[in-house]
Amino acid sequence: MKSDSLKLIVILFGQLLTIMDIFIINVSIPSIQHDIEASNGEMQLIISSYLIGFASFLITGGRLGDLYGRKKIFIIGLLMFMLSSIGCGLAAGSVLLIISRFVQGCSAALMSPQVLSMIQIVFSKHEQRTKAMGWYGITIGAGTILGQFLGGYFSSLTFMKEPWRLIFYINIPVCLLAVFSGIRILNESKTMSTGKFDRIGVVLLAAGLFSFTYALTMGEHKEFGMINIILIIISVSILIYFIRNQKSRMNKGKPYLMDLKLFSFKNFNLGILAVSFFFIMLDSYFYILALFFQEGLKINPLASGEIIVFQGMGFILASVVSPQLILLYGKKFLISGLGVIIFILILQGCLFTAKAPFLLLYLILFIHGLGVGSVIPSLANIALSEIPGKLAGNASGVYITFQQIAAIAGIILIGSIFYYFLGTEPLFDDYRKAFEITLFTNIICVIIVIISIVKTPADLLLKRK
Repeated sequence: MKSDSLKLIVILFGQLLTIMDIFIINVSIPSIQHDIEASNGEMQLIISSYLIGFASFLITGGRLGDLYGRKKIFIIGLLMFMLSSIGCGLAAGSVLLIISRFVQGCSAALMSPQVLSMIQIVFSKHEQRTKAMGWYGITIGAGTILGQFLGGYFSSLTFMKEPWRLIFYINIPVCLLAVFSGIRILNESKTMSTGKFDRIGVVLLAAGLFSFTYALTMGEHKEFGMINIILIIISVSILIYFIRNQKSRMNKGKPYLMDLKLFSFKNFNLGILAVSFFFIMLDSYFYILALFFQEGLKINPLASGEIIVFQGMGFILASVVSPQLILLYGKKFLISGLGVIIFILILQGCLFTAKAPFLLLYLILFIHGLGVGSVIPSLANIALSEIPGKLAGNASGVYITFQQIAAIAGIILIGSIFYYFLGTEPLFDDYRKAFEITLFTNIICVIIVIISIVKTPADLLLKRK
């Protein structure tokens, strides 16, 4: 029997690539725009196309794994990710880069649900699964930090022309290593099925999610206008029709894409609610914090990035130690972590001033990272705790889809609140006021997460005897 630890390492390669490539492009934007002569609108699409492809096909990716084999779909996702990364690296213009980034996102959507579902299957015992989810959290933190670091490092190299292309080529050896290791080490698992696939459901769901995420991601970079609103109305209409279509197909015994029985599991619904509001808070917080640091406190981008690295260090440290504490104290530890986040958000509103020393900023963000890192891995554990193995991929795809859409929605909604109170010609006091109000909004989101977790069974996360 192959070591479960080796299997976990291989599985987490997919998660590392998925997270790293969300962040790795951000620092390289000026270099890419200059070298391929892209307009601001084209750069928006280059950034957004990955997230649009990712969010649009996560549920489809999870269902494919359930039906045709999670190992098989995971490896196909890795190969597609490698080929699309090569396409990104070779792109001479913005059109090919946009298309390649979109395919990259679709490839990540094939990999990511298999990561969570294979963790559920490989680590069937509660204690082992909790520790594995801790490493899942570490990978998220490492991918975030590594993506930003490598993006800046490769873009600053001088030994070659257009060194930013290395941010995509670095994926090639990682994908090859993961593919060869996956073929040798991972075991296949899938739902017993006739192998039929709901293609109409894929088209409906992809169209609905594509329209929704496109409207939100483009609204992130410019004014949220009538076109965005129309797209959201269209997407909601398509998604409502999709749900009705899925109910009809299930009742008639036809192949379906999303098993609506998932929403009959109380813990799954509570986990979805918790992760949605947590990521509405978290991603909007990161977005607004960067603006407040650079435009409000006048901290340069490099120093701002260094401060946020301390946050990532806290996240990784908490992900290392939290699994054992979760097994001992269960949801009490989780609620304590959320309490730390609320306390630190209040401190930031009070202490983040123009005269705040960097040491204080490092310390506060490190503690904030500890709080975040103690929470994220367990949210997935709550949502998937009751889910049978045959629905693991479907459930993982739905879970991550809600997480991604909530993250984008948070940036738009809470970001809009920030800009509203900022005004047209903001002074430092305006930045302070806008920052404090959005922190208060974030605290409300965290309180909703706490309420969701309180409603879960008392022994859900505890060590089983």
